[in-house]
Amino acid sequence: MTLANDAKAPADSLTISRLFAAPRETLFKAWSSAEHIKRWFSPEHLNVPEAEIDFRPGGVFIVCMRMPDGSEHWMRGAFTEIVAPERLAFDCEVSTGKNGKPGFAVHTIVHFATEGASTRMTVNQSYKIHDPAFRAAVGGANEGWRTTLDKLEREVARELVAAGVARGVFTVERKFKATPAQVFRAFVDPAAKQRWFAGGDDMTIIERTMDVRVGGRERVVNRWANGVTSYFDAIYFDIVADRRLVYAYEMHLDARKISVSLASIEIEPDPAGVRLKVSEQGLFFNGYEDGGSREGGTNYLMDKLVASLTG
Repeated sequence: MTLANDAKAPADSLTISRLFAAPRETLFKAWSSAEHIKRWFSPEHLNVPEAEIDFRPGGVFIVCMRMPDGSEHWMRGAFTEIVAPERLAFDCEVSTGKNGKPGFAVHTIVHFATEGASTRMTVNQSYKIHDPAFRAAVGGANEGWRTTLDKLEREVARELVAAGVARGVFTVERKFKATPAQVFRAFVDPAAKQRWFAGGDDMTIIERTMDVRVGGRERVVNRWANGVTSYFDAIYFDIVADRRLVYAYEMHLDARKISVSLASIEIEPDPAGVRLKVSEQGLFFNGYEDGGSREGGTNYLMDKLVASLTG
C-alpha cells in the first residue's frame, strides 16, 4: 500500500491517492451502491446509517455520516460522470443535520489506474465554502480521507473473498512431424525448453529452475515491461518417458496469487509424426478475470514448441 498527498495544494482543494492490491473493477464497484458505501465511506469512528446511490450520470449521491456523539453531516448531490472502470465524478452540498443549511460545496473526481497487478485510486476534491464555520471540516479532509481509505481497503478485501473462485478448463492439441522422444525432451531438458517456454519481447526471464522428476519442482519468474513480476511454480506428480507428464502449478502476479492449475501433457505417435495434447483445469482467485487468456497463452507456447522442433 502507498499513500500520497499533494502537500502544495491550496486549502480549498485536495488530492490523495492509494495503491490497492485489487483489480480496478473491484475498486470501482465499491462506489456503485448504497450497500457498499455504508461499509466504508466515512472517516474512522464515524458510520453511515443512511445512503442513497443511483450510480449513473445525473443519479443521486446522498450520504449521512454520523459522529460518535450522534450529530450528523449530510452530503447531497448527484453524479456528473461515470466511465467504468476508469473514473467517476459527483457534486455535493454538505450540511450539519438532515435539514441543515449547506455549509460548503464539494466537487469530487476519482480516477482508477492499473499499476501492475494493483490499482491506484486517486481522489481530487475542490471546495467552495458557504459558511466560514465549516472551514475546519474542510481542513480536516486530508486526515478524514486517510482513515476512510483504510476502511475501503477492508471493504475491497471482503469483496475479493466474496468473489469466490472462477474455473477454467481447456485442451490444446497439435499434430506435427517429430518423434515422441523429441517432444518429451522439449519438456524435460532445460536447454530444449528454454527455446520455447518464454513470452514475447515485452517480458524478461529473471529466474528459471527445473527438476523434472516425480516430486520435482519447476520455477520461472518473469519481469514484464509494465513492471509486473509473474511467478510460475510447479510440482510434478506423474512422468512416463516419451508419453506423459502430469503436474500442478500456481501463478502469482507480484504478491497476488491468481490461480492454481492441474495440467497434463500427453504424447502419442501419429501418422503425421506425433500428436501432442495439453489439458488444464484451473481455479482463479482474488477477483482475477482470466477471460480465456490462459488458453490463448498455451496455444502461443505450443506454436513456439512446434517451431522449435520443425523449424
